[in-house]
Amino acid sequence: MAHIDLGLDEKEFPGISGPMRYRPETAGPLNELAEVLLRRGPHPLSPGERELIAAYVSGLNECNFCCSSHSAFAAAQLDTGMTLVDQVRSNLDTAPVSEKLRALLRIAGAVQQDGRKVTTAMVDAARAEGAIDLEIHDTVLIAAAFCMFNRYVDGLATALPEDSSRYAEAAQRIIHEGYHH
Repeated sequence: MAHIDLGLDEKEFPGISGPMRYRPETAGPLNELAEVLLRRGPHPLSPGERELIAAYVSGLNECNFCCSSHSAFAAAQLDTGMTLVDQVRSNLDTAPVSEKLRALLRIAGAVQQDGRKVTTAMVDAARAEGAIDLEIHDTVLIAAAFCMFNRYVDGLATALPEDSSRYAEAAQRIIHEGYHH
């Protein structure tokens, strides 16, 4: 049960959807931020890669709802699906991703710990693998935003879906309708 009365059935609106419905005035800007960071293009990183960054950070933060959601969203948009997501989350060093994405995920992991842990060497390593400033900027912002989203969900003790198939259903909705639904 959530720490506050969200005024709705938590089973019907698990995770972030409950607090978003509770406070639609903040939901609009938060959904717009997610839309811009994770879906809007053109962008050098695919939506699947951007969702992977969100899933990776959410996993590091141990936010079950956001990690499961964005893992499903990433998997639905990446060629090798959940296999790749699981490989990245279990061992970034050996996961079959490009060196550029690996460098960006390292930056995201540093942001998750403390933004000041992002070093010039990390940024230089990403640039050496072909990352441009937009990719570096958005990686940092995705990581920072998901630390906030994760704390929002967990700080209110929102419920997890009873049926894990809801994550895949939500992925299809996000792919087709975006975060403005």
